[in-house]
Amino acid sequence: MNIVKPILIATAVLAITGWVGNSFYQAHQPKPIHIQGQIEAQQYSISSKVAGRIDSVMVKKGDVVKKGDLIFTIYSPEINAKLEQAQAGKAAAGALAQEAENGARTQQIQAAEDQWKKAQAAAQLAEKTYKRIDNLYRDGVIAEQKRDEAQTQWQAATYTESAAYQMYQMAKEGARFETVQAANEKARMAAGAVAEVEAYAKDTRIKSWFDGEVSQVLLNSGELAPQGFPVVTVVDMDDCWAVFNIREDRLKHFTKGTTFTAYLPALDKNVDFRVTHIAVMGDFATWRSTDSSQGFDLRTFEVEARPLTGSYPFRAGMSVAVEL
Repeated sequence: MNIVKPILIATAVLAITGWVGNSFYQAHQPKPIHIQGQIEAQQYSISSKVAGRIDSVMVKKGDVVKKGDLIFTIYSPEINAKLEQAQAGKAAAGALAQEAENGARTQQIQAAEDQWKKAQAAAQLAEKTYKRIDNLYRDGVIAEQKRDEAQTQWQAATYTESAAYQMYQMAKEGARFETVQAANEKARMAAGAVAEVEAYAKDTRIKSWFDGEVSQVLLNSGELAPQGFPVVTVVDMDDCWAVFNIREDRLKHFTKGTTFTAYLPALDKNVDFRVTHIAVMGDFATWRSTDSSQGFDLRTFEVEARPLTGSYPFRAGMSVAVEL
Protein backbone atom coordinates (compact mmCIF):
# COMPACT_ATOMS: atom_id res chain seq x y z
CA MET A 1 0.00 0.00 0.00
CA ASN A 2 2.88 2.31 0.82
CA ILE A 3 4.42 1.56 -2.60
CA VAL A 4 1.22 2.11 -4.64
CA LYS A 5 0.59 5.59 -3.32
CA PRO A 6 3.91 7.11 -4.54
CA ILE A 7 3.43 5.44 -7.92
CA LEU A 8 -0.01 6.99 -8.32
CA ILE A 9 1.32 10.39 -7.33
CA ALA A 10 4.22 10.11 -9.78
CA THR A 11 1.87 9.04 -12.56
CA ALA A 12 -0.44 11.97 -11.90
CA VAL A 13 2.49 14.38 -11.86
CA LEU A 14 3.80 13.00 -15.14
CA ALA A 15 0.34 13.23 -16.73
CA ILE A 16 -0.13 16.82 -15.61
CA THR A 17 3.38 17.70 -16.75
CA GLY A 18 2.76 16.11 -20.14
CA TRP A 19 -0.56 17.89 -20.55
CA VAL A 20 0.96 21.25 -19.61
CA GLY A 21 3.89 20.67 -21.91
CA ASN A 22 1.67 19.68 -24.82
CA SER A 23 -0.58 22.69 -24.24
CA PHE A 24 2.44 24.96 -24.14
CA TYR A 25 3.75 23.39 -27.36
CA GLN A 26 0.41 23.72 -29.13
CA ALA A 27 0.06 27.32 -27.98
CA HIS A 28 3.37 28.24 -29.56
CA GLN A 29 2.75 26.46 -32.86
CA PRO A 30 1.92 28.74 -35.85
CA LYS A 31 -1.83 28.84 -36.35
CA PRO A 32 -3.22 28.05 -39.80
CA ILE A 33 -4.32 31.09 -41.80
CA HIS A 34 -7.89 30.94 -43.07
CA ILE A 35 -8.77 33.03 -46.11
CA GLN A 36 -12.27 33.37 -47.45
CA GLY A 37 -13.30 34.42 -50.92
CA GLN A 38 -16.32 33.98 -53.12
CA ILE A 39 -17.33 32.75 -56.54
CA GLU A 40 -18.05 35.35 -59.19
CA ALA A 41 -19.41 34.85 -62.69
CA GLN A 42 -19.40 36.81 -65.92
CA GLN A 43 -22.45 39.07 -66.06
CA TYR A 44 -23.86 40.73 -69.15
CA SER A 45 -26.30 43.63 -69.29
CA ILE A 46 -28.78 43.40 -72.16
CA SER A 47 -29.93 46.83 -73.28
CA SER A 48 -31.03 48.72 -76.36
CA LYS A 49 -29.62 51.69 -78.23
CA VAL A 50 -33.20 52.91 -78.62
CA ALA A 51 -35.14 54.71 -75.93
CA GLY A 52 -38.80 53.78 -75.77
CA ARG A 53 -41.53 51.91 -73.96
CA ILE A 54 -41.04 48.24 -73.15
CA ASP A 55 -43.49 46.31 -75.31
CA SER A 56 -42.89 42.84 -73.90
CA VAL A 57 -40.26 40.91 -71.92
CA MET A 58 -39.90 37.29 -73.01
CA VAL A 59 -37.86 36.01 -70.05
CA LYS A 60 -38.03 35.87 -66.27
CA LYS A 61 -35.54 35.24 -63.49
CA GLY A 62 -33.92 31.83 -63.68
CA ASP A 63 -34.59 31.27 -67.38
CA VAL A 64 -31.73 29.78 -69.35
CA VAL A 65 -31.19 31.64 -72.62
CA LYS A 66 -29.10 30.91 -75.67
CA LYS A 67 -27.33 33.31 -77.96
CA GLY A 68 -29.87 34.73 -80.41
CA ASP A 69 -32.92 34.24 -78.18
CA LEU A 70 -35.36 37.17 -78.16
CA ILE A 71 -35.20 38.86 -74.74
CA PHE A 72 -37.47 41.91 -74.99
CA THR A 73 -39.03 44.31 -77.50
CA ILE A 74 -39.45 48.09 -77.49
CA TYR A 75 -42.31 50.10 -78.95
CA SER A 76 -40.98 53.30 -80.52
CA PRO A 77 -43.24 55.10 -83.04
CA GLU A 78 -40.60 57.83 -83.33
CA ILE A 79 -38.23 55.36 -84.97
CA ASN A 80 -40.89 54.38 -87.52
CA ALA A 81 -41.49 58.05 -88.35
CA LYS A 82 -37.78 58.70 -88.76
CA LEU A 83 -37.51 55.65 -90.99
CA GLU A 84 -40.24 56.99 -93.29
CA GLN A 85 -38.47 60.35 -93.46
CA ALA A 86 -35.17 58.72 -94.29
CA GLN A 87 -36.72 56.52 -96.97
CA ALA A 88 -38.41 59.54 -98.56
CA GLY A 89 -35.11 61.42 -98.55
CA LYS A 90 -33.40 58.43 -100.13
CA ALA A 91 -36.02 58.25 -102.89
CA ALA A 92 -35.71 61.98 -103.61
CA ALA A 93 -31.91 61.86 -103.70
CA GLY A 94 -32.02 58.81 -105.95
CA ALA A 95 -34.36 60.55 -108.37
CA LEU A 96 -32.09 63.60 -108.56
CA ALA A 97 -29.08 61.37 -109.17
CA GLN A 98 -30.93 59.55 -111.94
CA GLU A 99 -31.92 62.88 -113.46
CA ALA A 100 -28.28 63.95 -113.48
CA GLU A 101 -27.27 60.64 -115.07
CA ASN A 102 -29.92 60.83 -117.79
CA GLY A 103 -29.24 64.46 -118.67
CA ALA A 104 -31.77 66.80 -120.29
CA ARG A 105 -35.07 65.53 -121.65
CA THR A 106 -35.57 65.23 -125.40
CA GLN A 107 -38.01 68.13 -125.34
CA GLN A 108 -35.49 70.30 -123.50
CA ILE A 109 -32.82 69.52 -126.08
CA GLN A 110 -35.24 70.29 -128.91
CA ALA A 111 -36.24 73.57 -127.25
CA ALA A 112 -32.59 74.57 -126.87
CA GLU A 113 -31.95 73.75 -130.52
CA ASP A 114 -34.94 75.83 -131.58
CA GLN A 115 -33.71 78.78 -129.51
CA TRP A 116 -30.33 78.49 -131.19
CA LYS A 117 -31.87 78.39 -134.67
CA LYS A 118 -34.06 81.37 -133.78
CA ALA A 119 -31.01 83.33 -132.66
CA GLN A 120 -29.15 82.20 -135.77
CA ALA A 121 -31.93 83.51 -138.02
CA ALA A 122 -32.00 86.81 -136.14
CA ALA A 123 -28.22 87.13 -136.51
CA GLN A 124 -28.41 86.49 -140.25
CA LEU A 125 -31.15 89.12 -140.61
CA ALA A 126 -29.13 91.61 -138.57
CA GLU A 127 -26.11 90.98 -140.78
CA LYS A 128 -28.08 91.62 -144.00
CA THR A 129 -29.68 94.72 -142.51
CA TYR A 130 -26.28 96.08 -141.54
CA LYS A 131 -24.90 95.49 -145.04
CA ARG A 132 -27.85 97.32 -146.66
CA ILE A 133 -27.53 100.27 -144.28
CA ASP A 134 -23.77 100.33 -144.79
CA ASN A 135 -24.31 100.63 -148.56
CA LEU A 136 -26.80 103.46 -148.02
CA TYR A 137 -24.32 105.16 -145.72
CA ARG A 138 -21.60 104.90 -148.36
CA ASP A 139 -24.00 106.48 -150.85
CA GLY A 140 -24.62 109.31 -148.38
CA VAL A 141 -28.30 108.55 -147.98
CA ILE A 142 -28.33 107.96 -144.18
CA ALA A 143 -26.30 109.22 -141.28
CA GLU A 144 -23.38 107.37 -139.69
CA GLN A 145 -25.43 106.96 -136.47
CA LYS A 146 -27.88 104.68 -138.25
CA ARG A 147 -25.05 102.54 -139.60
CA ASP A 148 -23.50 102.20 -136.10
CA GLU A 149 -26.84 101.16 -134.64
CA ALA A 150 -27.27 98.49 -137.30
CA GLN A 151 -23.73 97.22 -136.71
CA THR A 152 -24.33 97.01 -132.95
CA GLN A 153 -27.57 95.10 -133.47
CA TRP A 154 -25.75 92.67 -135.74
CA GLN A 155 -23.00 92.08 -133.16
CA ALA A 156 -25.57 91.61 -130.38
CA ALA A 157 -27.49 89.11 -132.50
CA THR A 158 -24.24 87.24 -133.16
CA TYR A 159 -23.51 86.97 -129.42
CA THR A 160 -27.07 85.85 -128.76
CA GLU A 161 -26.69 83.13 -131.39
CA SER A 162 -23.43 81.97 -129.79
CA ALA A 163 -25.01 81.84 -126.33
CA ALA A 164 -28.01 79.90 -127.65
CA TYR A 165 -25.69 77.45 -129.38
CA GLN A 166 -23.74 76.85 -126.16
CA MET A 167 -26.98 76.23 -124.27
CA TYR A 168 -27.96 73.74 -126.95
CA GLN A 169 -24.61 71.95 -126.62
CA MET A 170 -24.97 71.84 -122.83
CA ALA A 171 -28.41 70.27 -123.17
CA LYS A 172 -27.01 67.64 -125.53
CA GLU A 173 -24.02 66.81 -123.34
CA GLY A 174 -26.02 66.63 -120.12
CA ALA A 175 -24.77 67.39 -116.61
CA ARG A 176 -21.08 67.77 -115.80
CA PHE A 177 -19.19 64.83 -114.31
CA GLU A 178 -18.83 66.66 -111.02
CA THR A 179 -22.57 67.35 -110.89
CA VAL A 180 -23.39 63.71 -111.54
CA GLN A 181 -20.87 62.60 -108.92
CA ALA A 182 -22.27 65.02 -106.35
CA ALA A 183 -25.81 63.77 -107.01
CA ASN A 184 -24.69 60.16 -106.64
CA GLU A 185 -22.89 60.93 -103.38
CA LYS A 186 -25.99 62.63 -102.02
CA ALA A 187 -27.95 59.52 -102.92
CA ARG A 188 -25.40 57.40 -101.05
CA MET A 189 -25.64 59.71 -98.06
CA ALA A 190 -29.42 59.33 -98.05
CA ALA A 191 -29.06 55.56 -98.27
CA GLY A 192 -26.71 55.68 -95.29
CA ALA A 193 -29.30 57.62 -93.31
CA VAL A 194 -31.86 54.93 -94.08
CA ALA A 195 -29.44 52.20 -93.02
CA GLU A 196 -28.77 54.03 -89.76
CA VAL A 197 -32.46 54.33 -88.89
CA GLU A 198 -33.06 50.72 -89.93
CA ALA A 199 -30.29 49.66 -87.55
CA TYR A 200 -32.01 51.53 -84.73
CA ALA A 201 -35.35 50.01 -85.72
CA LYS A 202 -33.79 46.56 -85.66
CA ASP A 203 -32.57 47.25 -82.12
CA THR A 204 -36.16 47.42 -80.90
CA ARG A 205 -36.09 43.61 -80.86
CA ILE A 206 -33.29 42.77 -78.47
CA LYS A 207 -31.69 39.34 -78.60
CA SER A 208 -29.16 37.78 -76.27
CA TRP A 209 -25.54 37.93 -77.37
CA PHE A 210 -24.51 35.19 -74.93
CA ASP A 211 -25.58 31.91 -73.38
CA GLY A 212 -26.47 32.20 -69.72
CA GLU A 213 -29.08 32.41 -67.00
CA VAL A 214 -31.31 35.41 -66.36
CA SER A 215 -30.43 36.93 -62.99
CA GLN A 216 -32.41 40.18 -63.04
CA VAL A 217 -35.33 41.69 -64.96
CA LEU A 218 -35.20 45.39 -64.15
CA LEU A 219 -38.04 46.71 -66.33
CA ASN A 220 -41.36 45.20 -67.32
CA SER A 221 -43.91 45.71 -70.08
CA GLY A 222 -45.23 49.26 -70.28
CA GLU A 223 -42.29 50.91 -68.52
CA LEU A 224 -40.05 53.45 -70.24
CA ALA A 225 -36.52 52.31 -70.99
CA PRO A 226 -33.83 54.99 -71.38
CA GLN A 227 -31.22 54.51 -74.06
CA GLY A 228 -28.65 51.92 -72.97
CA PHE A 229 -30.50 50.99 -69.76
CA PRO A 230 -29.87 47.33 -68.74
CA VAL A 231 -33.37 45.86 -68.93
CA VAL A 232 -32.20 42.28 -68.32
CA THR A 233 -28.97 40.89 -66.87
CA VAL A 234 -27.66 37.48 -67.85
CA VAL A 235 -25.01 35.53 -65.94
CA ASP A 236 -22.80 32.98 -67.69
CA MET A 237 -22.33 30.30 -65.03
CA ASP A 238 -19.87 28.47 -67.28
CA ASP A 239 -17.47 31.41 -66.89
CA CYS A 240 -16.85 31.48 -63.13
CA TRP A 241 -13.84 32.25 -60.95
CA ALA A 242 -12.95 32.74 -57.30
CA VAL A 243 -12.07 36.17 -55.92
CA PHE A 244 -9.99 36.77 -52.77
CA ASN A 245 -8.78 39.92 -51.06
CA ILE A 246 -5.27 38.96 -49.99
CA ARG A 247 -3.27 40.96 -47.48
CA GLU A 248 0.06 41.92 -48.98
CA ASP A 249 2.14 40.00 -46.42
CA ARG A 250 0.37 36.83 -47.62
CA LEU A 251 0.57 37.61 -51.32
CA LYS A 252 3.65 35.40 -51.70
CA HIS A 253 1.36 32.37 -51.47
CA PHE A 254 -0.69 33.53 -54.46
CA THR A 255 1.74 34.41 -57.25
CA LYS A 256 0.34 34.24 -60.76
CA GLY A 257 0.14 30.65 -61.97
CA THR A 258 0.18 29.18 -58.45
CA THR A 259 -2.25 26.33 -57.82
CA PHE A 260 -4.04 25.69 -54.54
CA THR A 261 -6.94 23.72 -53.13
CA ALA A 262 -10.00 25.46 -51.71
CA TYR A 263 -13.05 24.15 -49.90
CA LEU A 264 -16.54 25.14 -51.02
CA PRO A 265 -19.10 24.64 -48.22
CA ALA A 266 -22.04 24.89 -50.64
CA LEU A 267 -20.72 21.91 -52.62
CA ASP A 268 -19.02 20.21 -49.65
CA LYS A 269 -15.97 19.44 -51.75
CA ASN A 270 -12.44 20.60 -52.42
CA VAL A 271 -11.67 22.24 -55.76
CA ASP A 272 -8.28 22.98 -57.29
CA PHE A 273 -7.72 26.53 -58.54
CA ARG A 274 -4.97 28.37 -60.42
CA VAL A 275 -4.22 32.06 -59.86
CA THR A 276 -4.93 33.90 -63.13
CA HIS A 277 -4.92 37.56 -62.10
CA ILE A 278 -3.50 39.78 -59.38
CA ALA A 279 -4.66 43.38 -59.14
CA VAL A 280 -2.00 45.82 -60.28
CA MET A 281 -2.95 48.22 -57.49
CA GLY A 282 -3.74 47.44 -53.88
CA ASP A 283 -6.39 48.92 -51.60
CA PHE A 284 -5.93 50.22 -48.07
CA ALA A 285 -7.17 47.84 -45.43
CA THR A 286 -7.73 48.00 -41.70
CA TRP A 287 -5.08 45.38 -41.01
CA ARG A 288 -2.37 46.66 -38.71
CA SER A 289 1.23 45.53 -38.57
CA THR A 290 2.00 42.93 -35.90
CA ASP A 291 4.76 45.22 -34.74
CA SER A 292 2.87 48.24 -33.45
CA SER A 293 6.07 50.25 -33.21
CA GLN A 294 6.28 50.34 -37.02
CA GLY A 295 2.79 51.81 -37.22
CA PHE A 296 1.81 51.21 -40.84
CA ASP A 297 -1.23 49.74 -42.54
CA LEU A 298 -1.04 46.86 -44.96
CA ARG A 299 -2.81 46.84 -48.29
CA THR A 300 -4.92 44.10 -49.81
CA PHE A 301 -4.79 42.92 -53.40
CA GLU A 302 -7.63 41.33 -55.31
CA VAL A 303 -6.66 37.89 -56.58
CA GLU A 304 -8.64 35.90 -59.12
CA ALA A 305 -8.34 32.14 -59.56
CA ARG A 306 -10.07 29.77 -61.95
CA PRO A 307 -10.81 26.07 -61.44
CA LEU A 308 -8.28 23.77 -63.04
CA THR A 309 -10.52 21.02 -64.34
CA GLY A 310 -14.04 19.77 -64.32
CA SER A 311 -17.41 21.41 -64.46
CA TYR A 312 -18.84 22.39 -61.10
CA PRO A 313 -22.34 23.64 -60.29
CA PHE A 314 -21.02 27.00 -59.14
CA ARG A 315 -23.34 29.84 -58.19
CA ALA A 316 -22.23 33.42 -57.89
CA GLY A 317 -21.60 34.34 -54.26
CA MET A 318 -20.60 30.88 -53.02
CA SER A 319 -17.99 31.00 -50.27
CA VAL A 320 -14.50 29.68 -51.01
CA ALA A 321 -12.24 28.82 -48.05
CA VAL A 322 -8.46 28.44 -48.25
CA GLU A 323 -6.15 27.35 -45.45
CA LEU A 324 -2.46 28.32 -45.56
